[in-house]
Amino acid sequence: MNYCCIIVAALLCVWPTTCLADPLLVRLPYGTLRGRDRGIYYTYESVPYAEPPVGPLRFEAPKPFAGKWKEIFDATRPSAECLQWSHFVTTPDQLTGSEDCLTVSIYKPKNSTRRTFPVVASIFGGAWSFGGTLEDGARGFMDSGNVIVVKINHRVGILGFANTGDADWSGNYALKDQRLAIKWIKKHIGYFGGDPNSILLFGFSSGAGSVHLQLMNEDMKGILKGVYSMSGNAVSPWSVQPSGVEQAYELGRVLGCGSPNNTAELKMCLQAVDANELARSFKHFLVYDYIPFAPFGPAVEPEDTVDPFITKLPIDIIKSGKFAQVPWLAGYTPEEGIYNAAIFLAKEPNGKERIYELNTRWYELAPYLFSYRNTMNRRERDSHSRKLRQHYMGNRRFSLENYWDFQRMFTNEIFKNSIELGVDLQRKYGKSPVYVYIYDNPSDHSFGQLLARRSDVFLGTAHGDDYFLMMNNPIREPLRPDEKVISWKLVKMVEGFLETGDFVYDNCTFPDNVGQKQFQLMVIQRTSCKVQKVDRLPDTVSSNLPPSPVVVY
Repeated sequence: MNYCCIIVAALLCVWPTTCLADPLLVRLPYGTLRGRDRGIYYTYESVPYAEPPVGPLRFEAPKPFAGKWKEIFDATRPSAECLQWSHFVTTPDQLTGSEDCLTVSIYKPKNSTRRTFPVVASIFGGAWSFGGTLEDGARGFMDSGNVIVVKINHRVGILGFANTGDADWSGNYALKDQRLAIKWIKKHIGYFGGDPNSILLFGFSSGAGSVHLQLMNEDMKGILKGVYSMSGNAVSPWSVQPSGVEQAYELGRVLGCGSPNNTAELKMCLQAVDANELARSFKHFLVYDYIPFAPFGPAVEPEDTVDPFITKLPIDIIKSGKFAQVPWLAGYTPEEGIYNAAIFLAKEPNGKERIYELNTRWYELAPYLFSYRNTMNRRERDSHSRKLRQHYMGNRRFSLENYWDFQRMFTNEIFKNSIELGVDLQRKYGKSPVYVYIYDNPSDHSFGQLLARRSDVFLGTAHGDDYFLMMNNPIREPLRPDEKVISWKLVKMVEGFLETGDFVYDNCTFPDNVGQKQFQLMVIQRTSCKVQKVDRLPDTVSSNLPPSPVVVY
């Protein structure tokens, strides 16, 4: 009998997670960690994948974690957000987080029928500037119980993206954090019972831009099974900006670095600045509320950079065919433009909505609102601002009555048009499957209501209405019965892809766009799904908008 036990134990230990009797204990090359029992699932939080990016490692590519745990590592502690000036902190000092933040948090269902689990690796949204792994849960996936979810923390804002456009300070540190975390998951997820050969990379908003940008590195083909982006991609106008040299030198002036002789000297000065003051200085780059969308974001790096993330614009990388050829699913909603249009529904002290300010400040604010402030000269900016207003507003003034046209401007110019461009490029220059859907089912509790600071507004099917059905967040609670059904179907769609390699929502199979003359669009609505062949991706599929933009429920 003892020999039998030994043989069984030896066979079980082929899978690292079962080598310890306690499922909360996981043995990694660094030592043993202890997770937490959450009822129907386990969590292992704040697990480091990189050395803390502090001191001389600030503004540098992440270094793989090389520590050793003498004691059992406490993986029950919630992860710290990376240091940031957050849009959603309501106190005057919007500082939150820690500079020591490069961790992953792992959610594993209790499902004794599975020996291994496919993996969803999730990258949060937040305009490249704020957010973290704490905001959104993984309840839908844990209820279903068939995948492990890994949430990736990475640097944001100044600490994640400041750069001078040369090899001494090339930027993209947040994207390099993500890349290292993905490779960490590939190497270590087996210890938690995950299948390293079945990883879907998943992201929302700037997180969607992140996951698509990760495809710009060909080596991701050997790591990822697929990519799923919701409400953004690598060719969005806010995704990759020109060199941030002007912002970097302005940052130095704000923080007392004087007039450095070169970028290396500037970088050294800012590496020594108090981290909190560095993150707080983000507010100096905002011109209106939390605008521009991303004062610090991804940039093209010089060819002579050591281990660059990208050295060409994503459009050019895709046209070259030298990107990771793995299946890509891109999703969007008809009213993505609530970010940032909805902030103009907020009321000023005089009781008037902010949208009326645009009648006198349009030429000042439009270049920041639509991310062309640093890509055009003054004359070009004014011309483009005039054309934008004429195209969407005609000769009308900005007003509450015309809000829907203003929101449509954001939907198309910031989100929908670039999703169409990205899918079009990859169906022409790629070989791996490309899928696209529009989700049209307005929520009762919209992300836009938070931005508008009011609950009496109807904003259509808005930015995040599909994402928050899978990654739950209090701002979208409680879900309606129909939303709970859709949530389940979206989760099953992801699980099905990881098992079979096909995306199927309910009974609707996504058609591949590669080589097609028309877009093969999946339309997902409240009680149905269908495929449409279209020449252009639509910005609406149904008449969900009320006669007035403001409705008291």
